[in-house]
Amino acid sequence: MSDVIRLLPDSVANQIAAGEVIQRPASVVKELVENAVDAGADDIQIIVRDAGRTLIQVIDNGCGMSDTDARIAFERHATSKISQAADLFALHTMGFRGEALASIAAVARIDLRTMLHGASIGTRLIINGSRVESQEPEACAPGSNLMVKSLFFNVPARRKFLKKDSVELANIMREFERLALVNPTVEFTIVSNDSTLHKLMRGSLKQRIVELFGKSLDKQLLPIETETSIVKISGFIGLPQHARRRNALQYFFVNGRNMRHPYFHKAIMTCYEQLLPADMQPNYFVNFTVDPQTIDVNIHPTKHEIKFEDEQAVWQILVAAVKESLGRFNAMPGIDFDSTDAPEIPVFNPNASADHSLELDANYNPFAEAPTDFAGGESTGHAAPDHSFSRQQQPRNDMRHAATDWERLYEEFAKPSPEPATAVSMSRLNIADAADEADAIAHPSIFDSVPEQDTAFSLHEEGSAMTMQLKDKYILTPSRSGLMIIDQHRAHLRILFERYMEMTEHQAFASQSVMFPEVVRLSPAQNAVLSIIAPQVQEVGFDISYLGDNSWSLNGAPAVLGEVNPVDTLLRIIDDETEGGEKPADGLRRRIALSLARAAAVKAGTHLTPGEMDRILSDLFKLTSPNYTPDGQLIIAILSHTDISAMFA
Repeated sequence: MSDVIRLLPDSVANQIAAGEVIQRPASVVKELVENAVDAGADDIQIIVRDAGRTLIQVIDNGCGMSDTDARIAFERHATSKISQAADLFALHTMGFRGEALASIAAVARIDLRTMLHGASIGTRLIINGSRVESQEPEACAPGSNLMVKSLFFNVPARRKFLKKDSVELANIMREFERLALVNPTVEFTIVSNDSTLHKLMRGSLKQRIVELFGKSLDKQLLPIETETSIVKISGFIGLPQHARRRNALQYFFVNGRNMRHPYFHKAIMTCYEQLLPADMQPNYFVNFTVDPQTIDVNIHPTKHEIKFEDEQAVWQILVAAVKESLGRFNAMPGIDFDSTDAPEIPVFNPNASADHSLELDANYNPFAEAPTDFAGGESTGHAAPDHSFSRQQQPRNDMRHAATDWERLYEEFAKPSPEPATAVSMSRLNIADAADEADAIAHPSIFDSVPEQDTAFSLHEEGSAMTMQLKDKYILTPSRSGLMIIDQHRAHLRILFERYMEMTEHQAFASQSVMFPEVVRLSPAQNAVLSIIAPQVQEVGFDISYLGDNSWSLNGAPAVLGEVNPVDTLLRIIDDETEGGEKPADGLRRRIALSLARAAAVKAGTHLTPGEMDRILSDLFKLTSPNYTPDGQLIIAILSHTDISAMFA
């Protein structure tokens, strides 16, 4: 038998490596910008066309490369960052594996122009799918100008599964945000299809945050600063009153590198537990500076996951720093001692004599019977005593009225109590109360014999099946198979989705002007998406106009929204578009209908009346597909008679 194991060609190995390192156009932007930062650049331009499918170009003023280095840089595992394994634990650069450029060259066409500072001539290198086509001397600016064209041109399956331009551009913008935040001293420019999306000047971290996400954040952030022998923590956290339900700005950096760390995220959330509702998220921008030997960044090709040697100690330091900042800059309202309603407190004067001018009634007897006729509970109207009305007479009048009030109170107790109700609406009771009341009605005495009833939960006199609400989240109702449990939010979402789809099947959404236009401030990624889908969003009833600086004016909203917040609905549409992929032409209308339904559907935790529950069940069971939401979530679950019997076996 002949040998069957062979070494893969470098071009194939590079394509396999590209599958992990280069997942989408945003991955190319990340790798090229990090290389530019490692090269010492302080001015980086990013140019993309067709969301990176056609072109990704990164121009920097870094150190540049010689002609030999330029060619070797595209070989696999070629790097200037490390030379031995021990260097992995003392990294001060973004890149170190030497896989990025080789992986990019394996799935794209490369055109590189680069020149060393002080050199008189540079070099131009052209690579086509890992194959070097030419390298020639060329006059160019110091630094590097790298163009990545026709990404995944030789991997049709990968190119086919790229998302639509709005989605890929949103991913590029999110990566751009992270890179810009972690490098505030670098000037960044990003251009998409000849339109400049951002031009960020050098500055501090807070200036960069404000440039990216809006001036309103300037007064919404609290600084945190602490330094120990283990870690130095700096950055900003958000005031509790400016927390968000969706799209919270949450970023961690370590030694100038972006990272995701659920453990440290939980630490920050712990500090806000008593300050925020469960569905709110605070903003934070937290930078960790540690000894490179105490972290491991070589976990995943994207280098977003990082392990800390002293994780628990860092947790405690982080919690202490956040709590200290929240306490020191607490914006809780204090007592207003200047209030006009505050009592006047005189200034203490030790030399002043006591005021004994109060006149006392020598004839006052607190035990004397009041001259009152309580017949019928009313005074006879007798005249007051001869002495003038004074402060001492007030208790006598109070006693007289008190006696009358107590007699009236006891009269209420003497009245016969109303007859008890004969029917109980279980939808107004919790499970325990409903069970107790049902037992009291069906069994007046535990010793009385009661004929069997086949009505299960039916307590209405008419014998109809009953509904009840559990935890203000689920609707329970008996069925032939057992006990049916319905998620009220998902059920209402399904009903509204079908209604909105029917409304838009043959007619457009009607727009209704808002009384006061609202300014919607978006992140760079959200703004990139809305800029692309703005015509379609306007077709379904939103009247929006761009104000510049990632801000839009919301002048009108679909009339079908009713009382639903139009800003929240617009943001949800942007998120749905970002997360979606290639879909049919009516996909946007379907996603908009789903977004409207999500925003308008009754939420978990909302108490429903019996009529509201009956209406939801009636509308739900009229649908052809009542069991699942449009995005595949279960609506109805049934606890069978067999399951119930097994509980008591």
